[in-house]
Amino acid sequence: MFSKEESKQIRQEFWTSFGKSFPKKWLLYNTKIKGLTFKFHFDTKQAYVAMDVEGDLETRIKIWDKILPLKHILQTQYLENAVYNDTHILDNGKEISRVFVTLEEKVSIHNKKTWQTVMFFFNKVMPKFELFFEDYKDLIRP
Repeated sequence: MFSKEESKQIRQEFWTSFGKSFPKKWLLYNTKIKGLTFKFHFDTKQAYVAMDVEGDLETRIKIWDKILPLKHILQTQYLENAVYNDTHILDNGKEISRVFVTLEEKVSIHNKKTWQTVMFFFNKVMPKFELFFEDYKDLIRP
């Protein structure tokens, strides 16, 4: 087990290493659609890339109702393993909607032997999410 401080340092080391290994300006929060963001996630149990729809219920519904009809396109032309979850509860209790792709392999941010696998996964999946978004952002925009 790692102390809280050691765990924090390991996480920072991973993200610094990822940024140096794949120096790209990711879209993430710069979608220009309020409430729509992209996220990388890596913890002690899993890694995934997500497109999150946040905000008040009305905003979420407006955006989600634009993303949902594009499900077949996303899954057939970009990311076949994309999972749609219209109600996802974050650890802080906040409710969002999420489309995500999970790395199927067992990984842990505390195990440096799995870092390269996660970095390649992130670098493979996020550009596909971004390309999908660029191709369909005019349809997604509320």
